[in-house]
Amino acid sequence: MADKPKAAAALAYDPEKDAAPQVVAAGRGRLAELIEETARKNNVPVYRDENLALTLTGLGAGREIPPELYRVVAEIIAWVYELDKKTGNDD
Repeated sequence: MADKPKAAAALAYDPEKDAAPQVVAAGRGRLAELIEETARKNNVPVYRDENLALTLTGLGAGREIPPELYRVVAEIIAWVYELDKKTGNDD
């Protein structure tokens, strides 16, 4: 049985402009690897959750996350804020 290709998605959220976080990049295989490489090069935290990545990839780029994903994405946003505080990147 072959391994399923890696999936990755990038989210952006500006609470002053957005009703919900947006999927700004999503892909599988080589595109997923490029999304992660780009994040790391730009010091963007990478959170690993294969099931969530597959779900967000299914939504596609340019889409708001649906309400049923608000809680899990809020947990990730909180994780990123905590990382930023610890590393002094809380611009």
